[in-house]
Amino acid sequence: MAIKVAFIGAGSIGFTRGLFRDILAVPELRDTRFAFTDISQHNLDMVTQLCQKDLRVNKLPATIQATTDRRRALDGADYVINCTRIGGIEAFKTDIDIPLKYGVDQCVGDTICAGGIMYGQRNIACILDFCKDMRQTSADDVLFLNYANPMAMNTWAALDYGKVNTVGLCHGVEHGHWQIADALGAKSKEEVDVICAGINHQTWFTKILYQGREITANELVEAFEKHKVFSKTEKCRIDVLKRFGAYSTESNGHLSEYLPWYRKRPNEIKRWIDMSSWINGETGGYLRVCTEGRRWFETDFPRWLKAEDKPISAEHRGHERGSYIIESIETGRIFRAHFNVRNRGAITNLPDDCIVEVPGFVDKLGIRIPKVGDLPLACAATCQASVNVQRMAKEAAVNGDVTLLKQAMLHDPLVGAVCNPEEVWQMVDEMLVAQAQWLPQYRANGSIAEAKKRLANSKPLGTNKSQGAARLKVKTVDQLRSGGEKAKAVLNADKAGVGKGKNNGHANGNGKKSRGRKLQTA
Repeated sequence: MAIKVAFIGAGSIGFTRGLFRDILAVPELRDTRFAFTDISQHNLDMVTQLCQKDLRVNKLPATIQATTDRRRALDGADYVINCTRIGGIEAFKTDIDIPLKYGVDQCVGDTICAGGIMYGQRNIACILDFCKDMRQTSADDVLFLNYANPMAMNTWAALDYGKVNTVGLCHGVEHGHWQIADALGAKSKEEVDVICAGINHQTWFTKILYQGREITANELVEAFEKHKVFSKTEKCRIDVLKRFGAYSTESNGHLSEYLPWYRKRPNEIKRWIDMSSWINGETGGYLRVCTEGRRWFETDFPRWLKAEDKPISAEHRGHERGSYIIESIETGRIFRAHFNVRNRGAITNLPDDCIVEVPGFVDKLGIRIPKVGDLPLACAATCQASVNVQRMAKEAAVNGDVTLLKQAMLHDPLVGAVCNPEEVWQMVDEMLVAQAQWLPQYRANGSIAEAKKRLANSKPLGTNKSQGAARLKVKTVDQLRSGGEKAKAVLNADKAGVGKGKNNGHANGNGKKSRGRKLQTA
C-alpha cells in the first residue's frame, strides 16, 4: 500500500512544495498519498494548486488531499511533517517589538531569548493537540518530523507529553560544514570530514579532518579571518571560535542572541554584526524578510502557476532531511545526517533527557544515534544554559505556569544580561497579553486576565523607544523588484505565511494501522 504523508501548516508556501517534490523524486515513493492541512484556506489553496501542477506536468500517480480538518488529514498517516508558525507574522512581530521596549535586541527570536521562549508557548499548546490527533487517528508507528522552531522545545514536548515518536530536523550543520570547507579552500564540503554535536542552533564542530590531517582551532581561526566574506559576516562566531576552540553551526545573527555577551549594549551590537544580509545580525532581520517574502509570493503567485518548473527528479532533489528519512525507512537505503533527538547518553556531559543535535543514520529500523562523548567544557556550559531555559519554558507551556515562564525568561542568557527581574516580569506580562489569542493554556487558567491587571496597576518599565541598533525598513514588492531581490524574497517566503493557530476540526473516522516499524526516536 502507498504510504501517507501529512503536512501540518501546509500553507508554508515553498517549504511544503519543496519537500513534496523531494519525496516524489524517490522512485518507490511516486504513488505517495499526501494530505495537506492548514487553518488558512487561502494559503492551502495556493500550495495545493502548485503541487497539483507538479503532478500533472510530471505525470505522477501520487494524490493530494487538501483540508482544513486536521484530524481528517492525519487519519492513517505514516509520516507527519510539521512546518507551522503559530501566530504567523502578527505574533512574530510582538516577539521582536515588545522585548525591544525593554532593551532586548534580537535578530531572529525563534529558538531561545524572549522571542523564542514565547514562540514555544504558542507552539507547544498546538504540538500537544497535533500529537493527540496522531495517537488517535494516525498509524500506530507514525513518525512526527518536526521542522518548526523552537526546535528543541517542540521536540521535547512532543516526546514527553505528546507520546509520539518525534525527530527534529534543521539544516544548520550543513551550512556550517560548507563554510568550513570554503574557508579551508576545499572544492566541496565532502572533502572535509567533521564531528559535530550539541543542541539545535548551538551545535559545535569539535573535530575537522582535511587532506589527511586534523585541523586545529588556530588554523581554523586563521582561515576564517583571511576569508574575504566570512571575516566580515561571522565576527561573533569567529570570536567564539577563538575563545572556545570550536566553531558553531549557526549563523552570526542566531548565535549572537543565544549568548549574553554580544547584544547587551546597543552601541556595541554593530561591532559584532554585518548588514549585508539579515542573517548576519540585523535587528528583527528574519521578521523583515519573512514579511517581504509573504508579500512577494502573494503578488507573484499567478506567475508561479504559469512557470515551467524543473522536472521532479533525483538531479533536482533538495537537501532537506525529511524526504531522505522517509526514503531510508521505506527502502532500507542508509541515510546519514544530524538529527534532533532525546540525548540518552549520546552527549555525556549534557542531561540524558534533553534534546540534542547529533550525528546518526537511518535504515528500515529507524533512526540510530551513536555515542558522541563529552563536548568541550565551554561548549557544554553554553548548551547547558540554553537547556535550562528550554526545560523551564517547555514545562511552563505545558502547564500554563506563568511563574515558571518568567523564571525561564529571567535565566535566558541575553535577557538576563539586559533586564533586571522587575523588567523581566513586566515584559512577560505584556507579551502574554499581546499574544493571548494564541495561548489557550494561559487564558484558561486566568493568567492573561491577571497579567492585564498587573500591567494596569504598574508603572511602565519598557520605555525604550528605539527600533533597535541595526534595523532596516520592510521593503515593498516594487522596491524588491527594482532592487533585483526577487530570489531572496521567495527564498524566505516559506515560513512567512503558515498557520496562525490550531485547527480543532474532527475526522470522519479514526481507523488506525501499523506496519510494525520500531523507530528509535523516543
